[in-house]
Amino acid sequence: MHWGFVLLFIYGLLKQIDELNQLKDEALLKFEVIFAVIFILLLLIRFVYMRTTQKTSLPQSTPRSQVIAAKVVHSGMYICLALIPLTGLLIGLLFWLGLEDGFLINLVVGSHELVVSLIYWLIGLHILAASYHRLKKDGVWSSMVPFFKEVSNEDDKKINI
Repeated sequence: MHWGFVLLFIYGLLKQIDELNQLKDEALLKFEVIFAVIFILLLLIRFVYMRTTQKTSLPQSTPRSQVIAAKVVHSGMYICLALIPLTGLLIGLLFWLGLEDGFLINLVVGSHELVVSLIYWLIGLHILAASYHRLKKDGVWSSMVPFFKEVSNEDDKKINI
């Protein structure tokens, strides 16, 4: 599910529009709305699934500051992943209503761009933290990444015969 969202997010980035005037194409506007709605629904399903079935893979010995940082980054990512399509839908609505320029649409476009920039920072922190746990060999990396499985510190201590 994690990597499916990575691919879906990358697809959303690759197919993004470059200029608001592209929304004059009704088929493109419709596609953007459908994509945003599907993305939000899948995000909601993922959020509910993760909250009800998954537990943190952070070891109990993890310092409280790291636990808080992990919660802030994860919550921030969910918030940004929801706000990106929601602000995109609002941009589409304003454009469809004929508010193609002016303070309101510029405010929403600016908010949209800010949230996109913020998600890049959060993704960077997420990758940095995953790499840290890979080096630490505490099992967190292996719970998130389906390849390059880590060997635990306990496995390092075993004697090969």
